[in-house]
Amino acid sequence: MVAISKSSPLTPEEYLEWEKEQEIKHEYIAGEIYAMAGASDTHVTIALNIASLLRNHVRGSNCRVYISDMKVRLEDLNRFYYPDVLVTCDQRDQETNNYKCYPKLIIEVLSDSTEAFDRGDKFIDYQNLESLEEYVLINSKLKRVECFRINKQGLWVLEVYHEKNQNFLLKSLNFEISLIDIYEDVVFN
Repeated sequence: MVAISKSSPLTPEEYLEWEKEQEIKHEYIAGEIYAMAGASDTHVTIALNIASLLRNHVRGSNCRVYISDMKVRLEDLNRFYYPDVLVTCDQRDQETNNYKCYPKLIIEVLSDSTEAFDRGDKFIDYQNLESLEEYVLINSKLKRVECFRINKQGLWVLEVYHEKNQNFLLKSLNFEISLIDIYEDVVFN
C-alpha cells in the first residue's frame, strides 16, 4: 500500500464518498488513505477459485460471499480494508451497500507487497471483529494454506495445510475444500 497525501485526515464518511469516485481502490486507516496495488494472475485466479467454491457452498443460505471490491469496516478502529474474499452470514450486513461489518470468514491471498501487513497489523485489526471466526492466508508461491481459528478460550489457533494435505476444513462454514481446487489453473512463477 502507498499512502496518499492529504492536507487533513478524512472522516469515514468523507472517505466513503471520495472512494466512490476513484479509479483504483484505497484502504483507510484512521483518517489516512492508502492506494492498493494491482494483483497478479496467480493472485486473482486463487481468489476467484476460493470465492467460487464458497459461493456454491453457501448458495441458498443466509450467507453472502464477497470478493476484493467489498470493504470490511472496523468501526471501533476507524479502518476500512479490502480483503480478497469475505463471507458474512449476519443480516445486519444487508443494511450497508459499500462495506460489511460482521464477516464470519476473511481470506487474504498473499503477495510480496502485502504479506507482512496481512500477517501482522491487518490480522491484529481483524481480531477486533467479534463476528470473525476464521482468518485464512493462501500462499501464491506454493501450495500452502494457513487457517487461523478462534477457539473457545478466545485464542487464535493456526492450522497449516500444504501439498501433503489434500483438503482443508473451514469450520466456520462446515466446508471441506480441496487444495487442488483452490490452485486450479495456477502456474507458479
